[in-house]
Amino acid sequence: MTIRRAAHFVPGANQKMLDKSLATEADALILDLEDAVTPENKDSARTTVATWLEQVEFGRQEKVVRVNPIGSPWFQQDIEETMVHPPDSYLIPKVNNANEISQIDELIRENEKLHGHLAGSTKLLILGTETPQGFLNIGDLAANPRVDALTWGAEDLSAAIGSRGNRNPDGSYLPIFEHARVMCLLAATAWEKQPLDTVFVDFNDAEGLRGECLQSAAMGYTGKITIHPNQIEIVNESFTPSAEEVSEARELLELFAEKEAEGLMAFSFKGQMVDVPHLTRAKKIVEMSEVLAELS
Repeated sequence: MTIRRAAHFVPGANQKMLDKSLATEADALILDLEDAVTPENKDSARTTVATWLEQVEFGRQEKVVRVNPIGSPWFQQDIEETMVHPPDSYLIPKVNNANEISQIDELIRENEKLHGHLAGSTKLLILGTETPQGFLNIGDLAANPRVDALTWGAEDLSAAIGSRGNRNPDGSYLPIFEHARVMCLLAATAWEKQPLDTVFVDFNDAEGLRGECLQSAAMGYTGKITIHPNQIEIVNESFTPSAEEVSEARELLELFAEKEAEGLMAFSFKGQMVDVPHLTRAKKIVEMSEVLAELS
C-alpha cells in the first residue's frame, strides 16, 4: 500500500527548495520538469533532476518526476535521461487518452530493460482532466497496470476550455470543475488506484485548505498535491485516520469476526446498522494506520 497524503511539488532545478522538501513530512516529492521550468532551461533542469535521482538520499519519500507532456519536444528525453537511475513514479500531465498511456508504458518498459531495472517497477500517476479530451476519457485512464494513482487539474482545464475561473465566490468549485473532481475519484477507485486530489492554489489560506482536505477525505480521496511547505502538515493531518477512527475500526473488525462466526454479516453497532461496506472501510482504515506506523 503506497501512502501519498501530501505529494509535494519541487521545481526541477532548485537545489534550495529540494533541500527544504527533504526535511518535510511530505510522503512524495514531485520533481517538476514541466510548468516550473522555462523552455530554455528544460535540458539543464532534466540533467539536474537525473543527478538528484542518482545522488540524493530521499529516505522514505517517494521520488516522483513530472515530465513534459507526450508529444512535446522534451518528453522522450525526460524519460530516457531519468530512467538511468529511475524515480519511483512519473507524474504524467495533459493526458488525452488511454492510448497515450500505453505509449508511455512501452517507453518506460524499454528503458527498464535497457538499464536492468525490474519490469513495471516505475509507476505512473496520471493527471486526468488537464485537457478536455482527457476529461472525456477519464474513465479509461487508470486501467493500465502501471498506473498507481489518478489526479486532476483545475487550472489547466480552465485555460483549455476558456473559463474565467474555476471557483465560486464562496470558494466552492464551479460545476464543471466539481464534476471533474468527482469523475477523477470514481475513475481511480473503479480501477482500484489511488484518488489524489488537486492543488489548493491559495497557500496563504490555511483554513480554506483544511476545509477542502476534510471534504476530499470524506468523499474518498486519500491525498492531495501541495505547492507550498506550509500546506504539508495540514494535508497529512487531514488524510491520516484519527486515533478514535482507528480504535473504532479495530473494534468493528473484532465484532465482525465474532458475528461472522455466528453466521451474521449485518448487525447493530453503536446505534447504526453495519454490514460488508462498513467492514471494507474499517479494513482500509486499519491498514493505512499500520503502514503509517511502519513509516514513522
